[in-house]
Amino acid sequence: MLDRIPLEAFRVYDAACRFMNFSRAGRELHITQAAVSRRIQGLEEQLGAKLFTRRGRNLALTSEGERLAQRVRATLEYLEESLEPFRGGGFETISIAASGSVSHLWLAKRLKDFDNGNPSVSIRLLTTDAPSELASEANDLVILYSTGEHPRWNLTPLMKEVLVPVASPDFIERNGLDPTTIRPDEITRLDLIDYERFNAHWISFRQWFARLPDPPKARVAPRLSFSTYSLAVDAALRGEGVTLGSIGLIADKLASGALVELGLQRLDTGYGYHLGMPRYRSLTAVGLRLHQHLLSEP
Repeated sequence: MLDRIPLEAFRVYDAACRFMNFSRAGRELHITQAAVSRRIQGLEEQLGAKLFTRRGRNLALTSEGERLAQRVRATLEYLEESLEPFRGGGFETISIAASGSVSHLWLAKRLKDFDNGNPSVSIRLLTTDAPSELASEANDLVILYSTGEHPRWNLTPLMKEVLVPVASPDFIERNGLDPTTIRPDEITRLDLIDYERFNAHWISFRQWFARLPDPPKARVAPRLSFSTYSLAVDAALRGEGVTLGSIGLIADKLASGALVELGLQRLDTGYGYHLGMPRYRSLTAVGLRLHQHLLSEP
């Protein structure tokens, strides 16, 4: 059907929907009111549906028109965003990919700091937990969960993954806990907040307890389980229970006292978060500046 409808008709339709006035839509697009009316009529004929109703001098969208308007607006906005890198104007775009948890807990603030000092740079952040998308060579920089080796990326360590149970001061007080002396078997009886493991190397509570020198015999049964690690951390911050804290990712929460370590047992998983730059192509000067900025941030 699309091959029979001029794409310009959708721009006209979008303007008519935004203004609910054919004359004003025509002025925005530099065409006449009659031309707008003809485009809308042609679109209705091609679709076999009435898109507008007229009530006196006022226009209103039909239910079919409302559904189409939402989809056309979303499509035009997507096209507009896709064209941003080609606008020029002195802006240079750099793309970086990271998992949702790294983006939320560690990266966002550091990108904001870089942006403040580099107003002519546009940063595109791809947030995904899919390994193939994270390691895609379409990105300029990546942050990967790894032991430090990758065939397509030169990796530099950002932080080791060291896991420890953490809770908010409010939760600790409500439950009468001493965070310095609590034992692992006592932690198993608390409200545990877990998260889904997106790959076999991720560690959640069951694996954490199992790897302790003296694993507790009690069954590990988390009360809450979230689809992402950052949601589990947010729940712990609200005082809903105990989650595993990846010390590098939540360092600011520990430093501020918003989260507190429980017990003395820490687990170094052997993995960590690494900043990657392409192995087989050169970064731009801006990409190198962002790379250095992220490595220098505590």
